[in-house]
Amino acid sequence: MFLAELGIENLRCIEKTELELASGTNLVFGANGAGKTSLLEAVFLLGRGRSFRTRLTERLIRHGQPISRTIGRLNTEPQSRRLGIEVRRGVAGKGGTVGRLDGADVRSLVDLAVAFPVQAMDPDAHKLIEDSATRRRRWLDWVVFHVEPGFTGLWVRYQRALQQRNAALRSARQEYAVWDPELARDGEAMTTARERVVTALHPYWADVSAELTGVDITLDFHGGWDRQNSLTDSLLASGRRDLERRTTHLGPHRADVVLRVKGRPAREVLSRGQQKLAAVALHLCQLEYLKAEFGLRPTLLLDDPSAELDQDRLGRFIQRIRALETQTIVAVLDRDTRLFGTPERVFHVEQGRVIRV
Repeated sequence: MFLAELGIENLRCIEKTELELASGTNLVFGANGAGKTSLLEAVFLLGRGRSFRTRLTERLIRHGQPISRTIGRLNTEPQSRRLGIEVRRGVAGKGGTVGRLDGADVRSLVDLAVAFPVQAMDPDAHKLIEDSATRRRRWLDWVVFHVEPGFTGLWVRYQRALQQRNAALRSARQEYAVWDPELARDGEAMTTARERVVTALHPYWADVSAELTGVDITLDFHGGWDRQNSLTDSLLASGRRDLERRTTHLGPHRADVVLRVKGRPAREVLSRGQQKLAAVALHLCQLEYLKAEFGLRPTLLLDDPSAELDQDRLGRFIQRIRALETQTIVAVLDRDTRLFGTPERVFHVEQGRVIRV
């Protein structure tokens, strides 16, 4: 499976473009600020319903326009699939992001993530290590969606119940506790699925991280509460604090992927360059796991992949990317780069215009 066609309208500096992409390496080149990264964002948006650069999806809309549209066609067997995303500027209470799959609105943007697996690595990759647990939960859940049957439904139901419980807490209503059984049931199942995947990733992580970072970094999982107690008991014990602070403090929405170096948090020990290498290793171990265990080859987006990598580490990184045999879209400054060999398709981006060359 790969993204065969891409259409973009009013996304950042790109007014309108339509592209046919190759199943192998696609090279996108142009000056800084030309729109290369915006093209990658559009592809990521189709598979995630959000950008990898900003939490505020509305910022993707081209200045002065009310709506941005991105469409794509997946080359799959036995038939192709069509994806679509509309990002609407909020006016009079209306706005937000609407996803479509094969012509129908999706129940949740998670459905797009399941239909079109796409991963991105960009110069800010270090934030996966440095920032809050939210980024690492997204990193983990993306792969869990693809390998754990039923996880999508669990995740959607848990998020809805959590929203309802938090709404009751904000209103200081005692009936917040009516949501505890649903949260506990789906939360326990979510956490079990996440734990299975983290365990399965361990050998891939050990191999990739050792080669790229040269540092012994342990990969562990924290479920979001003290697992010596059930989630039911933990929610009950935390009820008074939750009511006082008007939010739910325990549960899978507080889970984290924990990286340590000699027992200390990795973000406190690793340099910025080492953090980036560790983040790249996290993405690569996912991709190698998906290929080896499930034959799944997600589309990979690389934004300026040589940034902050020395030649030795860059060479090792490129070898592993080539071994994935997946569709790759690489954004670089120089058309003549041969980091990943001879590309199948080359596109030039200039002032928001994308031209195949």
